[in-house]
Amino acid sequence: MNRHMDFERLHNFRDLGGYRTQDGRTVRWGRLYRSDSLAKLRGADLDRFRALGIRTVIDLRYPWEIEAKGRVPDSDGLVYVNLSVEHRPYDQAEIDPALDPWRFLADRYAEVALDGAVELRQALETIAAEESPQVFHCASGKDRTGLLAGLVLVLLGVGEDVVVEDFALTELATERLLADWQAANPDRTMKWPGYGRAPQEVMRHFLADLKAEYGSVHAYATGHLGIDEALIGRLRERLLV
Repeated sequence: MNRHMDFERLHNFRDLGGYRTQDGRTVRWGRLYRSDSLAKLRGADLDRFRALGIRTVIDLRYPWEIEAKGRVPDSDGLVYVNLSVEHRPYDQAEIDPALDPWRFLADRYAEVALDGAVELRQALETIAAEESPQVFHCASGKDRTGLLAGLVLVLLGVGEDVVVEDFALTELATERLLADWQAANPDRTMKWPGYGRAPQEVMRHFLADLKAEYGSVHAYATGHLGIDEALIGRLRERLLV
């Protein structure tokens, strides 16, 4: 199934519904979406977005990214939350091509998981608190967004193989994400061949790292993030059928 929804300017807007959990339930369709930057919404794209009935947007970018690139256009009843989960910025275009790219990205995810505990907890609390459709996004809908999507799916009880497959669906958007970067940076050369890529290995590394450090993803969430079983229960109640 192609989970990418068709937009002209968005390349990585996806519904997280339909995944089966290990206890036999299913993630609800049309309740939680993940995306690249919603600042790109214009015209027919914006009309389609509004037709989804989304009431909460969680923007995972840095405030300086929002200042430079903009944010989702205002709509009546739309709640906008900025939770900058990454605390150590880096330029993917400048990554040394000699490095193991997937290990490098997984290490950056580990930094986000460590540094961004407050923001990640707030994101999970926001998702659990709202019955209406929601979306979370970063710039490309790949790294910060992929990390949060992975945490949500694991806490819902979706199996690891499915979680890493969802992560890798960004690969369907890689060419368009790269084209966007090239259009926005005509005077720069992309040094890193992994730009816009999201192979399963990255998420497998990340999940393995969490388990090695904390014992399990669940233990990471209840320990380092400080969420409780009641919140996980609310996530499941809201998002599973």
